[in-house]
Amino acid sequence: MSQSSEIAAGGAPMADRGAVLAGGQAGSMTYVFLITAVAALGGLLFGYDTGVINGAIGPLKAHFGLNPQQEGWATACALLGCALGAAGAGTLSDRFGRKKVLILSAVLFLVSAVGTAIPRTVTAFILYRILGGLGVGAASFTSPMYIAEISPARVRGRMVSVNQFAIVTGFLVVYFVNYFIALQGDAAWNTQVGWRWMFGSEALPALILLVLAFLVPESPRWLTKQGREDRALDILSRVNGSVQARVELGEIQDTLRHETGSLRQLFLPGMKIVLVIGIVLAVLQQVTGINVFLYFGTEIFKKMGSETHAALLQTVVVGVVNLSFTIVAIWTVDRIGRKPLMMIGSAGMGISLVAMGLAAYTQATGLWMLLFILGYIACFALSVGPVTWVILSEIFPTRIRGRAMAIATVCLWIANYVVSQTFPMMDANPWLVATFHRGFPFWLYGAFCVVLLFFVGAYVPETKGKSLEQIERHWAR
Repeated sequence: MSQSSEIAAGGAPMADRGAVLAGGQAGSMTYVFLITAVAALGGLLFGYDTGVINGAIGPLKAHFGLNPQQEGWATACALLGCALGAAGAGTLSDRFGRKKVLILSAVLFLVSAVGTAIPRTVTAFILYRILGGLGVGAASFTSPMYIAEISPARVRGRMVSVNQFAIVTGFLVVYFVNYFIALQGDAAWNTQVGWRWMFGSEALPALILLVLAFLVPESPRWLTKQGREDRALDILSRVNGSVQARVELGEIQDTLRHETGSLRQLFLPGMKIVLVIGIVLAVLQQVTGINVFLYFGTEIFKKMGSETHAALLQTVVVGVVNLSFTIVAIWTVDRIGRKPLMMIGSAGMGISLVAMGLAAYTQATGLWMLLFILGYIACFALSVGPVTWVILSEIFPTRIRGRAMAIATVCLWIANYVVSQTFPMMDANPWLVATFHRGFPFWLYGAFCVVLLFFVGAYVPETKGKSLEQIERHWAR
């Protein structure tokens, strides 16, 4: 039997399975990593789908003659789809399973990639962008939630951070793709044809996810909720070993017996704070400004004096820094912990944003702005980017985790939409430009970093090394 067939059957590769059956103690990290890698493709497409607009928005704006409000809408429309996708997919994942929602996301990514490459009108383009947004919204919480539910507690933070690594990899890959597509012709060619290839290039990774998503098993916690304990135990045994699997299955069953499956459970004494923390963290991750640089970075660099190709190359550098420091986060989140990383990162982001605002206000050279942007990206990638998703995937009760995480994710995408819609308007506002020399948005986002720093310090508990059931019992107490 092939290794792919083994994964499809919920089994480990043969060498690792032998270790499990012979000793009864050890699980298979290879099995966990393979499953995580497939699920994280949803994260890669999250980054790819939302990041493609960075290099394409300039030619798209020229092709359709968009004003600043329309430019913001063409960028942000997908984010409304993200919010809708997260809202609907939460219920779907609790009813039909995490795996099926991943498959649905892949289909939406594929259709959107083709549709945004061939539109004749801006209306058609926006409709297909919203459709892709539905896929992003569904994948944005399904992938980390699925990974968290199948990973051992000792490496769960690291495994969920792999999804963030995949997201930033998606951004970096699409920045490279946009750059090389732009090199194939002049400005006129990119305005007519180049941007279409940029959007259409997403079809390949979407097709890969669609195929591989059929090969992974369902979440053992979701299977237990459905009364399929034997199947859940088989998967847990391959993850943690047979002895620990029985202990973990017992914890899951005990937790499920005390859950109603209703969202009203989140409003019970001791549980309301869980929902508040999830929503506030999700919103603050966005209003600290990250997607301004991930979506509009090329246009920001152009306004700093760079030519189109140089601006695209600088965007690639941003992607490289994002990816590099996400790797650091993966290796430190289970060592240093969630809370310290969040506090260090939010402080660094705030300092970088204040410096950006000063550079814009004093009209300093573009090199200084680039350095401050890279410092901000590094701090975000080290902390707020991956760790927010780790926390969101951990803190909600098992039976309603899909719907509860969907609420937080919907709020995240709404906040993302507001930031993406308003940045071009603030950046082009005559009074703000005359008064602050384009420094105002950066200072605004910096103020939210201060809010994030104090919120994490005051209200977010440390969850490093705890099982999902232990975290849930913490809230119940």
